[in-house]
Amino acid sequence: MAGFLVGVDIGGTFTDCVVLGADGCITATKAPSTPGNFSAGMLASLRVAAERLGLPFGRFCRRIDVLTHGTTVGTNTLIQRKGARVGLITTRGHEDAIHIMRGSRGVTSREIRKVVHFPESAKPLPIVPKRLIEGVAERVDCFGEVVVPLNEAQVESAIRRLVAAGVEAIGVCFLWSFKRPEHELRVKRMIRDLAPSLFVSCSVEIAPKWGEYERVTATALNAYIGPVMARYLGDLDRELKAAGYARPLQITQCGGGSISVDEAIGSPLLTLDSGPVSGVTGSVYLGALMGCPNVITTDMGGTSFDVGIVADGKPAWSFLSNVAQYEYFLPKVDIQAIGSGGGSLARVDPVSRTLQVGPDSAGADPGPACYGRGGSQATVTDADVVTGIVNPDNFLGGRMKLDRDKAVAAVRRIAEPLGLGLMEAAAGIARIAEFRMADIIRKMTVEKGFDPRDFVLFAFGGAGPAHAGVFARELGVRKVVIPQKAIASTWCAFGAASADILHVYEQADIQVSPFDPERVNRALAALERRAAAQLRRDRVAQSRWRFAFALDMRHKGQINEVEVALPERRLRASLTEALRRRFYALYERLYGRGSSYRDARLEIVTLRLRASAPTRRPSLPVVKARARAPGAASRNGSRSVYWAELKKAAPTPVYDGARLAPGNVLRGPAVVETTDTTVAVPPRCALKVDTFGNFEIGFPRKEGS
Repeated sequence: MAGFLVGVDIGGTFTDCVVLGADGCITATKAPSTPGNFSAGMLASLRVAAERLGLPFGRFCRRIDVLTHGTTVGTNTLIQRKGARVGLITTRGHEDAIHIMRGSRGVTSREIRKVVHFPESAKPLPIVPKRLIEGVAERVDCFGEVVVPLNEAQVESAIRRLVAAGVEAIGVCFLWSFKRPEHELRVKRMIRDLAPSLFVSCSVEIAPKWGEYERVTATALNAYIGPVMARYLGDLDRELKAAGYARPLQITQCGGGSISVDEAIGSPLLTLDSGPVSGVTGSVYLGALMGCPNVITTDMGGTSFDVGIVADGKPAWSFLSNVAQYEYFLPKVDIQAIGSGGGSLARVDPVSRTLQVGPDSAGADPGPACYGRGGSQATVTDADVVTGIVNPDNFLGGRMKLDRDKAVAAVRRIAEPLGLGLMEAAAGIARIAEFRMADIIRKMTVEKGFDPRDFVLFAFGGAGPAHAGVFARELGVRKVVIPQKAIASTWCAFGAASADILHVYEQADIQVSPFDPERVNRALAALERRAAAQLRRDRVAQSRWRFAFALDMRHKGQINEVEVALPERRLRASLTEALRRRFYALYERLYGRGSSYRDARLEIVTLRLRASAPTRRPSLPVVKARARAPGAASRNGSRSVYWAELKKAAPTPVYDGARLAPGNVLRGPAVVETTDTTVAVPPRCALKVDTFGNFEIGFPRKEGS
């Protein structure tokens, strides 16, 4: 008998667990996150799931086929600056690359004030102090030739000095090492011999690409979070085995799949942003079932709002990431986040007398004012309680009672300085958050050459369904889908449970057209050998192996690269023209029709292989549609809700989401409550339940459309 597929995702406020049974039954649970010891919150969510299924915890663990875990431990370690004491060994004369940074200092276009008023920006606190950076004699040139041999005596002295300084991890990054990795790998072996307890991070293993600053940053960040992640994942793995889970633990990674716990311990940088990426993974699967290849994924939790794009059934990727102002190379599903969640704090600027929302958050402790845990500042959740969208007596299905009086008091402190009424201020807090969400989605789509009107928007996370109707209508998307009704708030955990095993391998090798197929194919074959060795270590049968090759290409002399798929798996001379056409089509989609220069020579910069192995897919049963009118049992009465579109409060019908059946249609305004989230159906909109059990919000047609 097939066992359970289980996904667990740790968020800033709650830890979500989704259990997928072989019969298609889905069980979703939540437990409060435990920042002091995240594994406690994870195990608590598993225990709640076992209780929900009526199984003793040990028996439940033994029946799990695959347990996939998404963790924010690495991200939190970076944000809170609680990582390891890191030393760095690099090429002599280039010790300051990580401190010089790029000219932007890691300021992104989303931080408009710092871009416009650049003097207000500052470099981040160094993750590797200068006193812990050691330069040694060695040099490899851009052709991969050794110019200066590695001075092992200097390396040994450097290692001993760093150990004496109390480092817990050492990063190793040499110039052009990705062209010839022997020097870095030799230093790694020397560290293992001299200080076997230290965590070691080599650039050739984490970011084998040109770009000295981004490569050394990836190496240092990996070392910074390495010891913390190693302790956390090692302890968790042992606790799960003691509880009865005998199979290898899988960890979600930023590329959209999962890796073994051993690989996650060695390359913890892969786990950054893996939680939101899991939401994209689940959306790819559900979108394919629904016949929706173009999906905008939106995950609104307590602290952040995360956006991803699925185009033609495939997630959009990025290859340059930014965390804590540090830019680094890593191929990952492109997720953009802003500080706009249910816990985002509202405040009045005393000078401009304007209302601001986020990016600061109340987090899980003390949380919004309505939680009654000591928070006094108004948040988006408090605004939802005041307007009536959220029922304080039925939050999380009644498992948690909210204090409306505290929410009202917090929002009133916002309203009075602005001269607004209570409801106007509450609606204003929500609207500012919603328009900020619409803005980041526009940037994610339009800047990649996509039209939001060609997409369906998936809204999940605990707070997303309450606001998606507004920001989605602002964008003009086709419709909103709240996936799988009650489990929308745990959708990232669902994505983790349905994730494939995935490994991404890259090799930088700049080649100018006309390309030499033999040279390209040698590099591709080397990537394939690495992937095959890893999949064998994962104990994956060869019949499950899936290889997808791609090339990063650009016009010669430019820096903007485009990833071009190579479905043929090897390059032949006869494919050169087809490869050029693919490049031009993708380039002009991004930068505009006619923007490519057909007379210029092209360059291949990076060769890439995504090696995957599909896991058993969850079964989502299709239910025949019933009557359009909801059954009387689905009504939970009505309550007064303030709708910004109407500029007034209106009696609003409330429905029990669990009792709505496929085929049912509701006219807005309406509110639908599930055990873990609230769905707001704005005026002049409609909600229907589709045959997969998803809620779909449709919008009125605009005149002339």
